[in-house]
Amino acid sequence: MANDAASNDLAGRRVAILATDGVEQVEVTRPRDDLRAAGATVELVSLSTDPIQSMNGDITPSDKIDVDKAVTDVSADDYDALVLPGGTINPDGLRVNSDAVSFVQAFFHAGKPVGAICHGPWTLIEADVVRGRTLTSFPSIRTDLRNAGATVVDEEVVCDEALVTSRNPDDLDAFCAKLIEEFAEGRHPVRAAGATA
Repeated sequence: MANDAASNDLAGRRVAILATDGVEQVEVTRPRDDLRAAGATVELVSLSTDPIQSMNGDITPSDKIDVDKAVTDVSADDYDALVLPGGTINPDGLRVNSDAVSFVQAFFHAGKPVGAICHGPWTLIEADVVRGRTLTSFPSIRTDLRNAGATVVDEEVVCDEALVTSRNPDDLDAFCAKLIEEFAEGRHPVRAAGATA
């Protein structure tokens, strides 16, 4: 763990990581490990309880990752915060699943903090929660974000109230540190934009 967040800043907090096959492995394992080191309980939520196939990049399969809960068996009420890792295939699978999209929307309706890295914001676009917000992402989806009403910047980590975004795995130090800070703060005022309008 690079940020040495071995504290109990997140003691009592429950965090969901929402992912499916094709997820970038390090974008699951690094936030999970850092959040746990900061005291959070972290669960991997997916489209089913079957292990998911992670990737190193979009071409090289990596480890299978065990899933804790299916998205149909949980609610945003069960968690204090949400993380959306990237990989190209993963968010593409999530954004066509209505249960996954509704799960994401519910965090925004409740003003709960959310983190998304790399291609993860694709799911935010489908959930209609980026309008009027400032984000960063992997370069290839920035036009999609702008078309959905977001302001896009090229920075290693961006925090727009309770929404934390980063560009790629090289930004994980900054991303994880900001997740811990925002998740410790807890709920924010609900924004009257996108799905919360």
